[in-house]
Amino acid sequence: MAKVLEMIFETVEGKSATIAVENPKHPVHVNTIKLAMEQMIAGNVFVSASGGFVGVKGARLVERNVEELELG
Repeated sequence: MAKVLEMIFETVEGKSATIAVENPKHPVHVNTIKLAMEQMIAGNVFVSASGGFVGVKGARLVERNVEELELG
């Protein structure tokens, strides 16, 4: 199973922007994620098509199961 941590930010234009981190270190601590997101906002680290990040909207762990199909 592949896990992805999605951090969702509010942008200057009031839209959402998501940063995805594959295979995050476990266990995932909510306070650590929130602090990291706040530091990204304060440092103006990322800019999206709808502008810089101005707020934390949320975060989630997404788990998916991929099954390769043999076609040959």
